Amino acid sequence: MPKHFLHLSDYSTDEIWELLHLAKELKIKFHNKEMYKPFKDRSLAMIFAKPSARTRVSFETGFEWMGGHALFLGPNDIGIGKREAIKDISRLFSRYNDIMMARLFDHEHILELAQFSTIPVINGLTDYNHPCQILADIMTIWEHRGNLDNLKITYMGDGNNIVHSWLQLACRLPFHFVCCSPSGFEPDLKTEKMVENSGRSTYELSHDPKTAVKDADVIYTDVWASMGQKEEANEREKIFADYQVNQRLMNKSGKETLFMHCLPAERGREVTDSVMESKNSIVFDEAENRMHAQNAVMVYLSNKKI
Repeated sequence: MPKHFLHLSDYSTDEIWELLHLAKELKIKFHNKEMYKPFKDRSLAMIFAKPSARTRVSFETGFEWMGGHALFLGPNDIGIGKREAIKDISRLFSRYNDIMMARLFDHEHILELAQFSTIPVINGLTDYNHPCQILADIMTIWEHRGNLDNLKITYMGDGNNIVHSWLQLACRLPFHFVCCSPSGFEPDLKTEKMVENSGRSTYELSHDPKTAVKDADVIYTDVWASMGQKEEANEREKIFADYQVNQRLMNKSGKETLFMHCLPAERGREVTDSVMESKNSIVFDEAENRMHAQNAVMVYLSNKKI
């Protein structure tokens, strides 16, 4: 059976560090414009039920830099779970392609794709989690700090798929994670319990932004209304108003705190323009590292040599 990349918690601590070191090596190769073509004459099928500029460009650019051909299938090309059974799509693409990446709404759909696939399946995002993003995020923090020792990350906003992947990573790498959300917007309880049961990290749920950011090494946020929730945007703006990351909140940490956002950002809502443009913002390093982290995942899953 092929190995997939569906949840960070599916991987051991050693495997996650192997991915991070591999991503670092591939980033150096990319910046040095080295010839590295492990996927020559290989194809990557990219299934998008949810559109995304960053996910498409990072996967497509990365795979083609490594010598392969990336095939984009948008929402109108493949009605996953609608026009055709997911298990049929999985079996068919396994005959045509070498790797499958899918960015979907329903998490059960990515699980079914993987179940029936004979090639590696990569989770490019679901409503439940976003492992590629968080692998890139922890790589970026590692680059900027030089280590992950005594790390405190405070997430500000909706307890969404980004939070779930942070919690799954906290089951493998030790750090202190705070999710600061309005009441009623907390993360999935079972995923929260995973951190407690793992004993690797400490986790705190907060409803008070000012105390949540104290001593934070990283303050992280995301849009208040994700894709599929835009009809709730106005109502959410009222609920989340006190959770905006602005310079006053950044100053409450009491230290030089890094700012992160998975993008796209709605400047003036969840984060101010001044924080996005500040010297503490590492948002675009984070965005670049999506490609390098994903390249590492594809190389690792395909047992390619660096």
